[in-house]
Amino acid sequence: MTQIEEAKKGIVTPEIKKVAEKEDIPVDILLEKVAEGRVVIPFNKRHKGCEPCGIGEGLTVKINANIGASSDRAILEEELEKLRAAIKAGADTVMDLSTGGNLDEFRRAILRESNVPVGTVPIYQAAIEVAEKKGGIIYLTVDEIFEVIERQAEDGVDFMTVHCGLTLKGLELLKDQGRITDIVSRGGSFLTTWMLYHEKENPLYEHYDRLLEIAKKYDVTLSLGDGLRPGSILDATDRAQIHELIILGDLVRRAREYGVQAMVEGPGHVPLNQVEVNIKLQKSLCEGAPFYVLGPLVTDIAAGYDHIAAAIGGAIAGASGADFLCYVTPSEHLCLPGVEDVKEGVIAAKIAAHAADIARGNKRAIERDKKISLARKNLDWETQIRLSVDPEKAKMYREKFPPSEEEVCTMCGKYCAIKQVKEFFGGKK
Repeated sequence: MTQIEEAKKGIVTPEIKKVAEKEDIPVDILLEKVAEGRVVIPFNKRHKGCEPCGIGEGLTVKINANIGASSDRAILEEELEKLRAAIKAGADTVMDLSTGGNLDEFRRAILRESNVPVGTVPIYQAAIEVAEKKGGIIYLTVDEIFEVIERQAEDGVDFMTVHCGLTLKGLELLKDQGRITDIVSRGGSFLTTWMLYHEKENPLYEHYDRLLEIAKKYDVTLSLGDGLRPGSILDATDRAQIHELIILGDLVRRAREYGVQAMVEGPGHVPLNQVEVNIKLQKSLCEGAPFYVLGPLVTDIAAGYDHIAAAIGGAIAGASGADFLCYVTPSEHLCLPGVEDVKEGVIAAKIAAHAADIARGNKRAIERDKKISLARKNLDWETQIRLSVDPEKAKMYREKFPPSEEEVCTMCGKYCAIKQVKEFFGGKK
């Protein structure tokens, strides 16, 4: 049985028990949320050594890191190094988005080494394999799509992005209304090319029951992708995006009824004043399903600093109810990220998630901030560094310009405000 099926029967799985312990919430509350589909636990039993992770209502906001080779750069050891960097920096999950190299080899190596849930976008591999064999994506068959999906599930993939809500009607809406950036989803563009050439409906939508069968067999969590997500803030919250979201809400319901865990993916590029409404719309239309957002990026001008634009949007999204933030690296829109880009992206997203957890009243998040604040009051540099989001970087800055007095730092030196008033306000608390 799948996690959601067992939860509906009142069975506490080892995964539910572990997630409840990590999140410090009662098991019965988590059990109810998993049964209702408001929390998912991506956990394919074929993924050996994977630590379960809960995503959804009432839990801490989680972080995903995308890694994977491209057709221009495909070095397996480099991707494994990115995996290690992402996990060390605090990523809760990773996705292998490889489009170059030996795709099966890369995915299986990542699964072997990752102790966090691993996601994929199977349409990538299906489209690339058929293009290499037959000369174009248009020659892709329905059976070939589902063969790749099952192959990846059998390997142990824990969750999959599947663009099931992209329909011919949605494409008509998109064309009629017009957009600055049209379609920016790679999976969405692959499916659009196929649909327009064959003048047929999206096979992932038309054959959704077949997808559910495979997902149920391996307990793969479906991450219902947003093929029509906006790639510009001026395209956000338009008719095409909302049409797809409405369809995804219905597909969430069907997945739950079938005994398959499902979450929903969201934008993308969204101006600051529309972030909250996007989250509220998704939660309403998709019956409280966990919401997985890319960023969102709140401006389009931050090339080289898109991890910051995404962290701003991610903090607001998380505070508004988003459950899962996909990181964005400094190299977004510019090139394939390197190891340091991966680390920077995870750290920025972790800051956003932590800020959202505080806004949501998470006691553990608030207590961590309290502890580091007390360490600052007590000029306890060791504890400050240990509790920071990136202890290595914090230590590097502390040691960069050694202070004349060990008790202070070189920003204020002997005029340290905390040191001057410390005696008057009392000692440690």
